[in-house]
Amino acid sequence: MTEQKATHIRWHQGAITRSDRELLNGHRSFTLWFTGLPASGKSTLAVNLEEALYERGLHTYILDGDNIRHGLNKNLGFSPEDRAENIRRIAEVAKLFCDAGIINLTAFISPYRQDRKQARQLIGNSDFIEVFVDCPVEVCEQRDPKGVYKKARAGIIKEFTGVSAPYEPPENPEIHLPTDKISVKEGVEVILDYLIKNKFIP
Repeated sequence: MTEQKATHIRWHQGAITRSDRELLNGHRSFTLWFTGLPASGKSTLAVNLEEALYERGLHTYILDGDNIRHGLNKNLGFSPEDRAENIRRIAEVAKLFCDAGIINLTAFISPYRQDRKQARQLIGNSDFIEVFVDCPVEVCEQRDPKGVYKKARAGIIKEFTGVSAPYEPPENPEIHLPTDKISVKEGVEVILDYLIKNKFIP
């Protein structure tokens, strides 16, 4: 689905640049890419982190897996091919948010290393922070706030990550959060500390 089908098109450069927008906002833009098993805590961490960033006066937006599948990606299922296209599209959107000068937080299972690698390449390595929300499948299944693991075990949900479809954990994430051992608040503090130390935020 990455083939360029439209012809006779060209890129139009505006007068206002990303640097202009970042200067106006008072901070740089980047992507925090949360990845992990279903119910590992990705969305919860993203929501709580966004609140902390907002309180600091920073411009943010969350791109959440379930939300995106209600609109932009509602025509995609959960086959490996559809998962790859799901991640490609959201990486394109995240890249646009970076250009808009906004800190964006993506909360997607994104189970395949190759898809995450391509997202990093598309967004740009210097703008991409991979956050591995690491939680054993047994703990995720105990949480199961939407009852999806139970349905997957019963065969109602097919191609479910952690049950009937694989998850390939990051090998070298910028941030590693074992959410079975730390609280949401502690996880947010770890991320904020990383962002401040590496001069992503003031």
